[in-house]
Amino acid sequence: MRKKILYVEDDNTLAFLTADNLEQHYEVTHFSNGKEAWEAFRKQDFDLCILDVMLPEMDGFELAEAIRQQNVEVPIIFLSAKTLKEDRIKGLKLGADDYLVKPYSIEELILKIQVFLQRSQKQAPVKNATCTIGSFVFDPENYVITRGSERITLTERESALLKLFIDNKNTILKREKILTALWGTDDYFMGRSMDVFISRLRKIFKDDETIRIENIPRIGFKLVAP
Repeated sequence: MRKKILYVEDDNTLAFLTADNLEQHYEVTHFSNGKEAWEAFRKQDFDLCILDVMLPEMDGFELAEAIRQQNVEVPIIFLSAKTLKEDRIKGLKLGADDYLVKPYSIEELILKIQVFLQRSQKQAPVKNATCTIGSFVFDPENYVITRGSERITLTERESALLKLFIDNKNTILKREKILTALWGTDDYFMGRSMDVFISRLRKIFKDDETIRIENIPRIGFKLVAP
């Protein structure tokens, strides 16, 4: 069965060209309006979402936030003409898996889609396989960290990153190993994305002095935990 992609782009010429290429591999549902796309997402299942940022009625950031509130697993890729670092960081903090700047390469986009879909298929955690880290309990199947009554929901990428750290606890992980494991490529911009996710994990664990994610200069990172 062909994978279903939600594609939201209000530039009709670009949308036609991109969708025409993607439809050779996937079932693509295109919308030029963020609000209409959100209504469609609420009613049917998609395997991956591709979003422009500047959209009528409901912009891409608002749409991504709404999607993440309903589904923390579905991969999200932003395609945008907004090139500022702040925009990329905002998109990633909202839970996007990637942020490509226009004009983009169709070949690169298709490759990234393949990587994200393959990763989603491979991830099949054992039910109830929770693990303890300091005063927290991590549920990798449901992308949730709990401590007492506190419950924090992670994105799929954040959950995969934390699982990788826990599986290699108290061991230095090289940057390129993390990037290859999570993104399938050792890329500068993916490295920036990784830094955003690590920053969020640090904020989550900041009140537990037994947990640290150490930066090892020019090498990588190490999760220090009991």
